Amino acid sequence: MHFIFKTDYLQDIRLIKHSGGAFWYTVLLALLLLAPAVLDDYYIGQLTQLLIFATAGVGLMLLTGYTGLISLGHAAFLGIGAYTEAVLLARGYSFLVSFPAAAIVTTIVGIIVGLPALRLAGIYLAIATLAFAFIIEEVLARWESVTHGYTGMIVEPIVAFGYEFSDGADFYYLSAGLLIAVVLGSLNLLRAPTGRAMVAIRDSEIAAQSTGIHLAKYKTIAFAISAGITGMAGALFAHKLGFLSPESFTIFQSIELLVLVVVGGLGSIHGAIFGAIFVVVLPQAIAILKGYLPQILADAPGWEPGVFGLILLLFIIFEPLGLYGRWMKIKTYFAYFPLYKKATFKRQKSYMQSDRVR
Repeated sequence: MHFIFKTDYLQDIRLIKHSGGAFWYTVLLALLLLAPAVLDDYYIGQLTQLLIFATAGVGLMLLTGYTGLISLGHAAFLGIGAYTEAVLLARGYSFLVSFPAAAIVTTIVGIIVGLPALRLAGIYLAIATLAFAFIIEEVLARWESVTHGYTGMIVEPIVAFGYEFSDGADFYYLSAGLLIAVVLGSLNLLRAPTGRAMVAIRDSEIAAQSTGIHLAKYKTIAFAISAGITGMAGALFAHKLGFLSPESFTIFQSIELLVLVVVGGLGSIHGAIFGAIFVVVLPQAIAILKGYLPQILADAPGWEPGVFGLILLLFIIFEPLGLYGRWMKIKTYFAYFPLYKKATFKRQKSYMQSDRVR
């Protein structure tokens, strides 16, 4: 069992709580660096896709998991970032210009979406973001002079400082570097007053407002940061696809991202990583499962959305803390064995009196 004896208030906001965590993070980083040397191109491609989805998942986690704002339109931010990257590269701009531009454009769009959504919450906010996703999908399809519509457009390769990044180890390291930077930036944000204000809004808007937190300001900031991170993931996603079409950024993609954060574990950066693993591995598992089913069942349409929906429902009912929550339960069980109590992680929800009469 590992005990942390705190002698300083600054220990509460340290990125790594103890030396054991530093050791395992170092091992994980070493495995990431060595992966291209021991895995073939197919698995490197899958890992690269996982890293990109994890980056987008961190962006959505900051909005939904830490601020409590539900979004069903994050595929739109992914698409805006991807098309901004592709269009600027096609017009001769360098990756050093197009990539930051993708982040800036999606951040601005996130602010535009966040402002009218300030007075919405719950299902109404979800419907508003869903409508936004449909609007962006139609814009990508109809603005043919820029996006080429359903004809699609080829994404130019990444060239920076005279070096071209191939769709292999180079691109994998670029995606890993972006994820590490986003995770570290997000963790530092959550330690700062802005991140603490976001968490306070999630826990209780009335309590947060009573302590002087400006709800409109921090909700808009949450939308902007979330959109910007997702836009950067979208820029790399464009290079991963190699060919863009509006069909790549449908409502199913938004649901997939929401499944990522819910199944991974809401309110946890680790949960975004766990959720990305789930989202990338599940389609492969479904493809393998079809091989053992009768032909009439294997050829039935809608397998992937159906399985995603079913798993999301089961997690909401039986494991609301997600995969990361289950991992924490397993760690705690072995840490406290044989003194572990089943009620340690019992789901609880308490309300302030002001919340009940609102």
